[in-house]
Amino acid sequence: MHTWSAVPELLNQTLLRLRYNGALPNGDRGRRKSRFALYKRPKANGVKPSTVHVISTPQASKAISCKGQHSISYTLSRNQTVVVEYTHDKDTDMFQVGRSTESPIDFVVTDTISGSQNNDEAQVTQSTISRFACRIVCDRSEPYTARIFAAGFDSSKNIFLGEKAAKWKNPDGHMDGLTTNGVLVMHPRGGFTEESQPGVWREISVCGDVYTLRETRSAQQRGKLVESETNVLQDGSLIDLCGATLLWRTADGLFHAPTQKHIEALRQEINAARPQCPVGLNTLAFPSINRKDVVEEKQPWAYLSCGHVHGYHNWGHRSDTEANERECPMCRTVGPYVPLWLGCEAGFYVDAGPPTHAFTPCGHVCSEKSAKYWSQIPLPHGTHAFHAACPFCATQLVGEQNCIKLIFQGPVD
Repeated sequence: MHTWSAVPELLNQTLLRLRYNGALPNGDRGRRKSRFALYKRPKANGVKPSTVHVISTPQASKAISCKGQHSISYTLSRNQTVVVEYTHDKDTDMFQVGRSTESPIDFVVTDTISGSQNNDEAQVTQSTISRFACRIVCDRSEPYTARIFAAGFDSSKNIFLGEKAAKWKNPDGHMDGLTTNGVLVMHPRGGFTEESQPGVWREISVCGDVYTLRETRSAQQRGKLVESETNVLQDGSLIDLCGATLLWRTADGLFHAPTQKHIEALRQEINAARPQCPVGLNTLAFPSINRKDVVEEKQPWAYLSCGHVHGYHNWGHRSDTEANERECPMCRTVGPYVPLWLGCEAGFYVDAGPPTHAFTPCGHVCSEKSAKYWSQIPLPHGTHAFHAACPFCATQLVGEQNCIKLIFQGPVD
């Protein structure tokens, strides 16, 4: 995990990127990585709203924006802009997330390509992620409460909401708005534990209020204000930026979660039991975590319709089925036949149970409760749809349960 602050005091928070099984395809580099820890900054950089200006000329608006202070501009018409100046807040640290590689962005994210294990993200021709997507403001004192807001300040310390952006004046008089494709948040019910249940997806405004979802991701009309909910992030909160989904973990949550060493110990424990291919009788073994993208000779494969685990073989093809579907020699069930991969990102696990279940159709393996939790989470897909997806590769899940219990055969000797 890259520590980019000189002060070794963790703000109790970590952002994890869904789809990446422990690291980006070409490795974590600088501000572009799969896991991002938030540390207290040497000096507070948080800001809070202060003076409000109603401007009638573009020149006056530009003059205020160029003062070197943070500001948010709401363009109401050609002749009217509301500029809200922000002043320094000594009690908070601000962290920004977005597609831009400019210096105000702390965590650089680019679009997720579902199911792509080895390709870099450069394949995306037109990103739906905002260059300055969102900002997270953390208290510098315990319990280090973190709040999320749509939109981030650019290199000129400004946020601009143009004429076409959804914006409005609240009853108390302050301006607010939404970004083009929005920032969605889902807080799990019951925290991020074995007993967790999916929450409801909401949209977060530029000022941090909570709204029901718009009819479509970029619709002009905002949803309804949800006064009973806040923008405070919790352990297990999901943040969707329309092209990338982030998981928020607290230090306390990660303290009770399995570690990388624990997952490695589980891998060695499975391999020590010497599971065998029930037909070829050869011993199977999960590859080391460092070789999680390379299919090896002893790699376990599974029939995802029944869960029987085998070694790789060429038989079982049926002329009336799809290319990757085979007939299981144990029970004659026809279904996808894929290599199994251990889920390596410990932060995605809701418990420390043994890896007994595989997601369908990708074959990533994790604990039963983790598999069942992610199998029921509707993740935003594109600008309209929601579907369950594997947290380790973002492949859309299929099948009755979206996951399957694996059936290993022990050594015959």
